[in-house]
Amino acid sequence: MFHLLVTYQGWPDGGGSIPTGRIYIKADEAPGDAFLTDGKLDISKVSRIPALLVTETGGNGPQIAKVAYINRLVQGHRDTALQYAIDSSILPISNEDLEGFSSQLGISKQTLSHTHWRVCDADLFRVLLLSQQKSAMGKSGTGPKVFSTDSIYQQEDDLISVMMPFRAEFDSVFAALQSSTNALGLRCVRADDIWEHHAVIQDIVNLISKARVVICDCSGKNPNVFYEIGIAHSLGKEVILIAQSEDDVPFDLGHLRYVRYLSNKEGLKALSKAVQTRLKTVIG
Repeated sequence: MFHLLVTYQGWPDGGGSIPTGRIYIKADEAPGDAFLTDGKLDISKVSRIPALLVTETGGNGPQIAKVAYINRLVQGHRDTALQYAIDSSILPISNEDLEGFSSQLGISKQTLSHTHWRVCDADLFRVLLLSQQKSAMGKSGTGPKVFSTDSIYQQEDDLISVMMPFRAEFDSVFAALQSSTNALGLRCVRADDIWEHHAVIQDIVNLISKARVVICDCSGKNPNVFYEIGIAHSLGKEVILIAQSEDDVPFDLGHLRYVRYLSNKEGLKALSKAVQTRLKTVIG
């Protein structure tokens, strides 16, 4: 969750203002009640989450956004004055890139075209991480040579991807995972369910990139699955590891939590329940 503040004139270092009538935080609308006291913005509540300070697209200022923390405000009838501290450890993000991440931020592309203040229920720092990864991969010689990761900017919030060996004995495991995701209104897709490119690896990378969460089955120490875990981790994805034996989890992954399961009726039922619980924690 973060504050999104957009103004035509941009945001000077240290402080600025916004028309009070353009503050879209209402006591009778969530999450307004979390930031208001007696109908007015409460700095002790406002300061708990970061703010993204944006110049309107086409406005009178640099077309970049910076992360800040609001530490003082005076809410007047006409304007609300703010003081804030810019977080210099976080690189600015361009308006163009923000628009590219509109679905992840829960905003429309038009949101940046008018002055206002709203609270967005999204993971700002994850989006900023993706933006920095995009910038790094765009530099000559730094991007992957074997496949494209462009799909990471097309995340589907209801998609859970599953990486497991392409063997029939894992069909019942996948069915158990489908049961847990379906119960949460999510889609569960296995890597061998999609065929979009001649190169299979590109299909798999796209599935990992677009997914909100990636479930990886380490059972049998399948090298392809371990390769896919590495891709998911490098893309900053939430990864849930499952395995039938602790011996299936290699040393480099041993410090991570995983769900151990038995490949029988009761074991798969327990797996479905455990993964459903884990997904609730990860997704929130």
